[in-house]
Amino acid sequence: MTPLPSREAALALVHEYTASDSLRKHMLAVEAAMRAYARRFGEDEHRWGLAGLVHDFDYERYPNDAHSATEEHPAEGVRRLRALGWPEDILQAILGHAQYTGVARESRMARALFAVDELTGLVTATALVRPSRSVHDVDARAVRKKMKDRAFARGVSREDVLLGAQELGVELDEHIQFVIDAMRAAAGELGLAGSAPVAGAAAEGGERA
Repeated sequence: MTPLPSREAALALVHEYTASDSLRKHMLAVEAAMRAYARRFGEDEHRWGLAGLVHDFDYERYPNDAHSATEEHPAEGVRRLRALGWPEDILQAILGHAQYTGVARESRMARALFAVDELTGLVTATALVRPSRSVHDVDARAVRKKMKDRAFARGVSREDVLLGAQELGVELDEHIQFVIDAMRAAAGELGLAGSAPVAGAAAEGGERA
């Protein structure tokens, strides 16, 4: 089996290609969710985390507004990773996270990456409109409420969130809360720690959303 790159090497690649702090934090959020799901499913946490960490590393440089299946993001990034000797299962998962590539999500890792990608963006957006700007003040109910508001976080595909949970075989509210919990564990790195959470804040947050 192809040896895995180190997390440090993956982070260096992210920083080389991506200047945007928000995009870097998005990749870190997806990494956190992927690591959590790997633990849940008894899979390789490092391997799944790497897939999450670099899935959008080429997006800023090759944004692919035309949604080409073979040019720009994620195809260009995958070519770069392949040249660096990254394992093929990670590359297939990265290709599969973009619907327009037409690459089937055949592995559980690929399905998990697709399932958490858009959702982490929605969780982040929900946290950032809290007075505390903290993911600790977000729960599944709050995120579901924001999902219904199409004017909120317009760049997030609600359809992909729903399809992702379905493909992964998890109930939507459970999936949302699972990803929130994974992001809470990395809140400091994601810039979503806010002020210290108070007892009951998350539950109350569902009504404030």
